[in-house]
Amino acid sequence: MHVRLFFQALAAWWLCGTLLASCEDTKTNMPRLRLSYKDLLAANRSSVFFGHRGFLDFRSLYLDEYRDRLFIGGKDALYSLRLDQSSTDAKEIYWPPLPGQKEECVRKGKDPMTECANYIRTLHPFNRTHLLACGTGAFHPVCAFIYVGHRGEHMLSLDPTSVENGRGKCPHEPNRAFASTFTGGELYTGLTADFLGRDSVIFRSTGTRSALRTELDQQLLNDPKFVAAYLIPDNDDRDNDKVYFFFTEKVAESDGKGRAIFSRIGRVCVNDAGGQRVLVNKWSTFNKARLVCSVPGPDGIDTYFDDLEDIFLLWTKEGKSPEIYALFSTISNVFQGFAICVYRMADIWEVFNGPFAHKDGPDHQWAAYEGKVPYPRPGVCPSKTTNQPRRQYGTTKDYPDEVLHFARAHPLMYKPVYPVHRQPVLVKTNLQQRLRQIVVDRVEAEDGQYDVMFLGTDAGSILKVIALQKGNFAAAEEVILEELQVFKAPTPITDMEISVKRQMLYVGSRLGVAQVKLHQCETYGTACAECCLARDPYCAWDGVSCTRYQPAGKRRFRRQDIRNGNPMHQCLDQNLTLDDFDSAEEKLVYGTEHNSTFLECVPRSPQATVQWFVQRPQDEQRDEVKTDERILKTEQGLLFRKLYRQDAGTYYCKTLEHGFTQTITKIALEVIESEQLEHVFQREDEPVRPPCLVPEPRLPHGQRAWFKDIMHLIGYANLQRVEEYCERVWCSDRQRRKGKLSKGKNALVIPDTTKKGRSKQHSERNRMPRQAVAT
Repeated sequence: MHVRLFFQALAAWWLCGTLLASCEDTKTNMPRLRLSYKDLLAANRSSVFFGHRGFLDFRSLYLDEYRDRLFIGGKDALYSLRLDQSSTDAKEIYWPPLPGQKEECVRKGKDPMTECANYIRTLHPFNRTHLLACGTGAFHPVCAFIYVGHRGEHMLSLDPTSVENGRGKCPHEPNRAFASTFTGGELYTGLTADFLGRDSVIFRSTGTRSALRTELDQQLLNDPKFVAAYLIPDNDDRDNDKVYFFFTEKVAESDGKGRAIFSRIGRVCVNDAGGQRVLVNKWSTFNKARLVCSVPGPDGIDTYFDDLEDIFLLWTKEGKSPEIYALFSTISNVFQGFAICVYRMADIWEVFNGPFAHKDGPDHQWAAYEGKVPYPRPGVCPSKTTNQPRRQYGTTKDYPDEVLHFARAHPLMYKPVYPVHRQPVLVKTNLQQRLRQIVVDRVEAEDGQYDVMFLGTDAGSILKVIALQKGNFAAAEEVILEELQVFKAPTPITDMEISVKRQMLYVGSRLGVAQVKLHQCETYGTACAECCLARDPYCAWDGVSCTRYQPAGKRRFRRQDIRNGNPMHQCLDQNLTLDDFDSAEEKLVYGTEHNSTFLECVPRSPQATVQWFVQRPQDEQRDEVKTDERILKTEQGLLFRKLYRQDAGTYYCKTLEHGFTQTITKIALEVIESEQLEHVFQREDEPVRPPCLVPEPRLPHGQRAWFKDIMHLIGYANLQRVEEYCERVWCSDRQRRKGKLSKGKNALVIPDTTKKGRSKQHSERNRMPRQAVAT
């Protein structure tokens, strides 16, 4: 055990130090653009639906692009939203538990606030006019058909005659992981089907055929956590269709002393009917294989990412053989990491057609089964392949007993499924937040196709990322295009759906469901270089602005450089440099001698390098600011720990990124000399102070500096500028409203003492020296 931990630590150290360049501390691993919740709302890039009661308690999401509808399941409620209208047009079905069920749930020890309600967890299209919806029903799972109308209608109603027991179709618990898919009028579900959460099964139900399930056998499913379920056809023969389940489960290690977590892919045939004498009403075609996602390390020591978080199927335009994007996390106590691996169906089929795993006893190692495999091969669907002239196997009930016995004893394939290039396309370690969800969009760009990944976190944000593969075996370069704070509060994102048709992302969390645009090219800036530096496959410079790239567009002037993001190659004839020092808007800041002062400058891109220049009074030359222990350059600006009178001047904050320079802030710093200020503090008279100023509580009694004295120090020539500055920094909107209502020109305005007001004043005070303007 200690040896294994040592090797895990060694692999983790190598992963952080060698592969990821000091665990992602470099600027290249930062988002190119960060947009807050307020930024997204202000730019009309996102909107959030919180339900009709202000807190959705979201559980399920179904995007119906045929009807242009979005269906949302929450606590005791089901909603329908039209995609082309605002959320105010949402329709609701109130669907609480049946009378007495909530009370029974509480009596059995469940939480009345978070568990004893009907949480809608299953939403699937049933036919052209109805959905199948299932909820937890306060630990009494329940299902019903929901009438949603024909295309173009906006209807939503529950058919009370269709309500039925939902056991095996929906979990009892609101937070228990499960997966389901609906095809051919039948529901396939992987879940725990009992009240105590011990009966882990894969069910088929709802259709006209007899229900099927897996046996209670840990060799088949050992405490699984189901993540996703999909129908993925093998070929054009519908008899070969299979439903694939993605899950994690516990496995006993070879020494029998510990248990590990492995990620699996399992499958069953859609036309499985169970056996005639063996496996009656049980799956007879169930197989499973390990999904491996690891980073090769030194001396053959791999770093494994074994905990499967989410799955996304990226279908081709032909609708065949999708690529499978899988998001993994580590289960190691040594370090926390996440990886994204991509799998091809051809490799999965090869594993399921390969040797079965065999173990002679609990103390033996797993090995490839070398004996005779019966015919038809276990796991193969009844189809034209199995139907031969002399041996007719039109259904699994016709399979010989020896086939069914072998299938029961050998559900595991010996070889694991490896990802493309046998390594992840993306690895992230030591993140401040956990990655929970993934969706992918394949985007056409000027120089080829790029898979844009949207990663949902447990902090309510989304990372928009691309991975640039340099070679078949080289590690991919990670480019984080944007970080979008979709939800105001840090809440885990639990579901995401993407609409390529509408270029929208639909994001679910406990708080609500957000609609987010996949791109907003004008956000990157107004210069060709800024558009090029963004490296966003959705966007290109059209000669005038940064706009949506259209592969079939008529415009020939399209500038993109996704692979390198080098504006020197794309924008030499454009405004490559916005370096006019005098073009930036000037801000005025006052500082007092020997006190600290801060000049704020936050670049648009965290990947940019910041340079500070200063132009002294009566000096035409601009010099770069030399930093030392007294003058510090921080990520938010320039900090003077102790201000001298010779620091007065005009300061320019300039950013540099791949040859593109831009002056983004221009600040005029004026220094109040300490001798003059001390002389004012010693005066005993108390001249009239302006309405918006409030005494500084930290000054001793009798030593208050007034507005008129500060005017004397600075000079009345700057009176208008100082008044505007004071008004902007010190007077809140609420204070100004009170000032207008106060009687007399010398009336004292009471400051805003609300939490919001105190926060605003505190932040504004931090931008200005404490003694810059007497209060």
